[in-house]
Amino acid sequence: MSADVIELIMADHRRFEELFRLLRDRTSDRAKVLDELAHLLVAHAEAEEAEVYPALRRYKDIPDGEVDHGREEHAEGHQALLALMEIEDTEADAWEDALEELVTAINHHVDEEERTILNDARENVADSRRAELGERFVTVRDERIKAGCGELAHVREVAEQTKDRIDD
Repeated sequence: MSADVIELIMADHRRFEELFRLLRDRTSDRAKVLDELAHLLVAHAEAEEAEVYPALRRYKDIPDGEVDHGREEHAEGHQALLALMEIEDTEADAWEDALEELVTAINHHVDEEERTILNDARENVADSRRAELGERFVTVRDERIKAGCGELAHVREVAEQTKDRIDD
């Protein structure tokens, strides 16, 4: 696997899409899939915000507004994830509705991040720097997963801490 931070982030984005397909499948173990998604989604956002976004702010061709917007969309994703996790019955209509809210929020973020932040980074950040950021991204992401960042209590905490980022 590439160490390029862009490729690593995009690989996580593709995994989100796979997990969404599994969550939509009523025959899959939705609770298990949601657990994997929650851990990866929270760890991914935390690693981006800890390592990637601050580094990208230093490049003049990567607008701060895009980075700030990415952080706002992470907060929206945390809210949508929490709403889904708090519904215990994975067969309920409310669960299906909450899943679609999460899918919509994350797909919107992924699309914008790939078109703006990541494309700008591909053009303006040296390969060696992207590899360095990739190593740091993976280290933080994997540490957060091992620490249980996708557990309901932590997702509640993150959602509470980040709710002020969301534009109403």
